[in-house]
Amino acid sequence: MKRVLIAAIAALALFTIASCAPQGKAEAAPPTDISVRLLTDATGIDDKSFNAAGWRGILSYYGDSWENQSKKGKYYDWVTAQTQDLYIPNLKQASDEKYDLIIVTGFTWADALGDVAKLYPNQKYLIVDVDWLDGPNVMQATYAEHEGSYLVGVAAALKAQADGIQNPKFGFIGGVPGPVITKFEMGWVQGILSVLPKAQIVDYYANDWGKPDLAKAQAKNWYDSGVYAIFSAAGGTGNGTIAQAKEYRLRGRDVWAVGVDSDQYEDGIYADKLSAVLTSMIKRVESSTEYALKAVKNGSFKGEVVTFDTASNGVGFSDKNPALSAEIVAKVNQARQDIIDKKITVVPGYAEALAKGLVPANLQASDK
Repeated sequence: MKRVLIAAIAALALFTIASCAPQGKAEAAPPTDISVRLLTDATGIDDKSFNAAGWRGILSYYGDSWENQSKKGKYYDWVTAQTQDLYIPNLKQASDEKYDLIIVTGFTWADALGDVAKLYPNQKYLIVDVDWLDGPNVMQATYAEHEGSYLVGVAAALKAQADGIQNPKFGFIGGVPGPVITKFEMGWVQGILSVLPKAQIVDYYANDWGKPDLAKAQAKNWYDSGVYAIFSAAGGTGNGTIAQAKEYRLRGRDVWAVGVDSDQYEDGIYADKLSAVLTSMIKRVESSTEYALKAVKNGSFKGEVVTFDTASNGVGFSDKNPALSAEIVAKVNQARQDIIDKKITVVPGYAEALAKGLVPANLQASDK
């Protein structure tokens, strides 16, 4: 009995010493944060354009990067719908899994989200490029694409002018027709014509976001017919325009592609850091995804339409390509400031722009 008592006292002493001894730094508790799922169309997050920009906003919010997605699967993830009939199932699955926020990119998701959001009134959603849905649980982000597109139109026209191109022609390749893509085309055309009023404009709609071969074939035909620069607002489809421009510039042809949503300068590199992407219309989709995540985090999320324009730095242009001279960049930046100061008004709709004589009558743009 005595031995047992002595052992117990010794153990207690050791415990007391250990408890009182200086401790090393305690292991930090695992970080806690809100959860989000991004739902995309068939082009996924690797479209190097629209979806990629939205994904970057999520990565940025969580302190990750494209190269280091350490919190993927714990706090955030993404799911691609290969066909539109998967939109509703994917939305329902994410809602059933109770993510704090579900994000969908593009107006093609509008009908599906409109139906599903009513079934899950406590679930928070963000949709980009839509402003006509109802519901206190749906935040809608829109962008002044026409303003940013005006700037790249000015840049391309000034470059053609500087290169001494006689009677230059310019092309526009759209994905699926609709009011959002029309905004891209209207801005592009108005920007070009503000510099070169007699420039010829041609356009084409692929009716798909993920078929670069269609854009590549059209770009080849246009470049062969004398088109100087082509602006594509077509998601992954537009990568075909860049591919064709790279091939032709490698052969010494003076043609250009213009990128969209993300800065696609790197995608256009064809030799010795020379890029076939003259400039890109920067649509900072990442701004909307970060905005919504922060709103969920701080409790300010609500069903509202948030517009990101030139003044709020929601849209802009890339001056990364050294082929754009300092003089051209300065003139484009002046146009940007004039838009902010409301000295320049860029009309987003085709019917209105046509009625005001700002665009030609032979375009395939749609306001519906």
